[in-house]
Amino acid sequence: MPDVNDMALVRQYTDHNSETAFAELVRRHINLVYSVAWRYAGNSHDAQDVAQTVFIVLAQKAATLRHRATLTGWLYETARFTGARLIRTRARQQAREQEAYMQSTLNDSEADRLWRQLAPLLEDAMTRLSERERTVLALRFFENKSGAETAALIGIREWAAHKRTARALEKLRKFFTSRGVNSTTAVIATAISSHSVQAAPMALAKSITAAAIAKGTAAGSSSLSLTKGAVKFMASTHAKTTVVSLIVAGLAALSIVQYQAQIQLRQQNEGLRQQMAQLQRDNEQLSTRRAATPRLPAPQMQAGVPTTVYPEQESPSTNLYARLKDKQPKLTHEQAEAYLKVNGRNAATLLAAFRTSGDPALLKEAMQKYPNDPQVAFEAAFDKGLSPEEQRQWLNTFEKSAPNNALANYLSALNYFNSGQRDQGVQELAAASGKPVQDYTSDRYQTDAEAYLAAGYSEADAKTISGMQLLLPQLGQLKQLGLDTVDLANAYRQAGDAASAQTALQMAAEMGQHYASPSPGEAEVSQLVGIAIERIALNAMDSNSPYGNNGQTVQDQLNQLAQQRDTINTIEGQLQPLLPQLSDQDWINYRDRWLMFGEENAESWVIGKYGQVPP
Repeated sequence: MPDVNDMALVRQYTDHNSETAFAELVRRHINLVYSVAWRYAGNSHDAQDVAQTVFIVLAQKAATLRHRATLTGWLYETARFTGARLIRTRARQQAREQEAYMQSTLNDSEADRLWRQLAPLLEDAMTRLSERERTVLALRFFENKSGAETAALIGIREWAAHKRTARALEKLRKFFTSRGVNSTTAVIATAISSHSVQAAPMALAKSITAAAIAKGTAAGSSSLSLTKGAVKFMASTHAKTTVVSLIVAGLAALSIVQYQAQIQLRQQNEGLRQQMAQLQRDNEQLSTRRAATPRLPAPQMQAGVPTTVYPEQESPSTNLYARLKDKQPKLTHEQAEAYLKVNGRNAATLLAAFRTSGDPALLKEAMQKYPNDPQVAFEAAFDKGLSPEEQRQWLNTFEKSAPNNALANYLSALNYFNSGQRDQGVQELAAASGKPVQDYTSDRYQTDAEAYLAAGYSEADAKTISGMQLLLPQLGQLKQLGLDTVDLANAYRQAGDAASAQTALQMAAEMGQHYASPSPGEAEVSQLVGIAIERIALNAMDSNSPYGNNGQTVQDQLNQLAQQRDTINTIEGQLQPLLPQLSDQDWINYRDRWLMFGEENAESWVIGKYGQVPP
């Protein structure tokens, strides 16, 4: 199936249980997964266990991946997480002596010699990159795709793919330099491309396909254990970098160094011990930050200053169709009921019918029938007809039904602050730390579009209306919570508690970071609000103080955020004049790209097709 792309194969597997499609996916990506596994495990036996686990997870999670742009990035991430889990387990259990990972030779090339230094550090370095940067490097150097092929798979222009690759390589170079390995990006690229892929054993693809299609029942005990851990870990891990993900990355990197130190040449041991010590110090610093909670009871926040109330939605998620921009098409009662009759009255369809018709009775029905559904609790929390007590009850329900969703804690924290319960608000902020944010944007958009389609709207109209009317009530509340948290930090500072003040500001910054790098299917306005929240927190800090673990200062981060915001606004300014030119099919393409690749990708596609991309 050489002409069928990865995601089409995923859909063939999930829709038709096609073993042929799954076997082709394994064939295409086995060397990538096995190579990542080898760098963690250092031996073929364990690498095969990790590789098998990754593809078992793929078989189990395939239905949730069908809307991704590419499979390579997900496989790389899953291989990293699974490999790190294996290393942490095996390093505690036993220390295996093996033949040296690399042998020095008299006639080594520069790239060969460099690779012996890079190999123990590569996966640690890769964890410091964003998921987008890891994906482009995996495609370019682990799967040896050309620049044009990489750009096509990711859904960006070729020059943008080259720029992203160069930026990622420069970050790797700086990381390696900080660990005492000095080279150029060109030599690093050559070393990685030449040495990073280990050919998987011939029979491995066949055995993995059989085990994965059986959902792991045919796998060995070690693979089954890894599979359970990987599925659980991947289910609770967001692609965005949070404090907890940094801790995990730090621990994984430390374990990798510990394990590989046992199989390196004797003359490398001293250098590795120094790296371990540095990583341990970094990890302790991160652990301290994660565990930090402002002192309770919280001091009295400034009184007499009216709380700024932000609108539920600062701007629409998009303003596409000129002919629809001033209209708010709603389904009639009959259309909503017809949609429900065909699709059933479950939590998702009742909420979609409520949003597309505006009939509050449908929300009430969902609240009565599905009180423990997290999306129902999310919608109910913004019901203006609720009493304060009822709203508090639904926020509690949201937290219980989505315990790993930081958004539930954030909304609860704001509610406590608004009611004067500062200590409870602080506790909710602390509980949110390290969790991902899930606001169900893409789910809500897709079910709303289905409701409009069922009512007879064209595909272009259904998708455009659903995006245009997609309310984001959480954004205004999150920004208000950011301001309240900065006020809390000021109160701590006035009370002489600088440590608690700094912790509160870090909590506010983390809140903004959740949206600063949006996932596909999230509205760009969410990214702008995330940037604004993080800037609010950073502006309350000492601009010269360190920020993060990459040598940046607070002012450096502020400058980056300002540049990021300006870039978004520039692209938006280029996009708006082009929108009236789009055909109905291109509106469909625009929305599909937004859902699968992100709004930035969709906007760049429109600009590339209808306008001129600035140099």
